[in-house]
Amino acid sequence: MAMNTSSGTDGVFSFDHRDMMVFILVMSLHGLQSMITELLPEFSIGGLGVSIGPFWFVAMAVVLLFRSFWACLAIPVGGIVFGEILIGDFSALGAIEGLVVITASWFFVMALVTDPSDPKQIAALGFLAKAMEEFAAWLIDVGKFYVGVEELEAIQWLPETVWATEGMGALVQIIVAGIVFGAVPAYFLYPRLRGKIEPLLGMEPLSGRDGPMFDRTAMKRLVAWVLLLPVAFVFETLSETSGGLITFQPQFVETYGQSFLFVPIVIAALLAFGLVFYRQQKTEV
Repeated sequence: MAMNTSSGTDGVFSFDHRDMMVFILVMSLHGLQSMITELLPEFSIGGLGVSIGPFWFVAMAVVLLFRSFWACLAIPVGGIVFGEILIGDFSALGAIEGLVVITASWFFVMALVTDPSDPKQIAALGFLAKAMEEFAAWLIDVGKFYVGVEELEAIQWLPETVWATEGMGALVQIIVAGIVFGAVPAYFLYPRLRGKIEPLLGMEPLSGRDGPMFDRTAMKRLVAWVLLLPVAFVFETLSETSGGLITFQPQFVETYGQSFLFVPIVIAALLAFGLVFYRQQKTEV
């Protein structure tokens, strides 16, 4: 029987040493590419500021290789650890929205995989996860305006334009991050990683399943995603009004300059490639 992550036989939330390795690998890889893109300039489309990163194809390819809850959770944790804590700009309440929305989106999408050998399906589902994340962020941002914790970025005499203003920003991010720097490169990267990364962690590639993509498991996870959106909204609203509850904000980048971004980049690279090197040495013994 193939040795996979524990999600297959011991329960989807169980955690063992293999889940730990997957968690560390996804967290560090996502943190690495997120910080690399922080060094790239922002550009605008029709007056809307658009950031290139993070390069979502890394998460799309790696997370859908393992398809465990812990791999999904590792994506936002990587952003928090390397993109907030290590650069000295962390707010506990402010981090919860991404933690909830990103994890729930990927956890739902990975239940739709029926043929993990098909890069077209993987790329499409990776895009769906990013689209769900941006759609949820759009609803939350608009909701913050209606409860009065965010300034209106709309025509003063027509507040409803906030839906279009925030929606255009979300749509641009879906196209840029979800397609250009997401699904398209993931389509080519995923088949080159499948069957090569898993053995380094002492696992075998996960198999597919029969039946429709949207089965009972997927339905339950979609319901969970919907129910978690108000939770994410409440915590994000509280973060705007309470000062973040627990904060760590020495602002290292402001103090030492952009070159400080290389600190989390180096740490993430050492963690990711160190884990792969260690496991490679173990498999060769």
